[in-house]
Amino acid sequence: MAHLSRRAILAAPLLLPLAAHAQTSYPSRPVRVIVPFPAGGGTDTWARLAIEGMQPDIGTMLIDNRGGGNGLIGTEAAAKAEPDGHQLLFTITTHVQVPVVMRRFTYDPIKDFTPIGRLSYTALVFVVGPKVPAEITTLQQFVEWSKGKDLSLGNYAAGSHGHAFAMMLAREAKLKAVNVAYRGENPMLQDMIGGTIEGGFHSMAAAGAMVRDGKLRPLAIAGTRERSASLPNVPTMIELGYSDHFGFTGFSGLFAPAKTPQPVIDKLAAAFRTSANKPETKEKLVGMDTVPAYLPPDEFKVQMEKSLKQWTEMVEALDLKMDG
Repeated sequence: MAHLSRRAILAAPLLLPLAAHAQTSYPSRPVRVIVPFPAGGGTDTWARLAIEGMQPDIGTMLIDNRGGGNGLIGTEAAAKAEPDGHQLLFTITTHVQVPVVMRRFTYDPIKDFTPIGRLSYTALVFVVGPKVPAEITTLQQFVEWSKGKDLSLGNYAAGSHGHAFAMMLAREAKLKAVNVAYRGENPMLQDMIGGTIEGGFHSMAAAGAMVRDGKLRPLAIAGTRERSASLPNVPTMIELGYSDHFGFTGFSGLFAPAKTPQPVIDKLAAAFRTSANKPETKEKLVGMDTVPAYLPPDEFKVQMEKSLKQWTEMVEALDLKMDG
């Protein structure tokens, strides 16, 4: 027995380097970050900014744009990925919104993912393009001009903030409007500039340059109760007397598949925290009219659960539905 005990004692120190190696060997290859929307939109922009600041700690990280299915295609792929930290998901509030609106939970937005960190949130600005007369510069003028017309309002993903807000605007302002779904913000913006649709709700990350160039006109701000820093003269929907639903605030953030080992999550979370809190990251976010709002994994999970509850209540109250 004494001999066995001595052997055990001699062997024990060998376990520590092995355990340490298991924790420090990640990653063993480039890390792919799925963005469930096309390149060029707000989600893609935020994802690239986040991983740029993570790469000094993690190594090579690649963006994998998988648009389609209102964000479901890329998100489902991420949920089914090997939980080893080599395939992640960077997404926005549609993560909890689309399944509720579609009444189709092909993934569980809470249980199938482990939050790594929240990066930011952004307001959505209601913009109109050249299909709307140039003299219309306020939402009130737009509503008056729209009376009796058949409108086409775009949304960057069915079941998203943009979709819900456009439907709520039409309902509350008593407009006759068809919602046109796109696979991301960029194709929607191009159609708006081309005169195919009248307007829609967009993130300034995607629409900001076109607003500043005068190609699109901003009429109101949603997704927040405060005016936008870059559009201080544009009122919020709530200021204009529209419902409290327009104050629902979203998020952008990074996730790993559920059951990813905790040491891997810890390493990713530390790198993400460093990236999100860099002065240059915050400066770039503000420059895109995005609010830097880092949250660590535990706090981000709480916010996710709250967002899912709020959104479910909103969808039920407004009877919002979207076929798959």
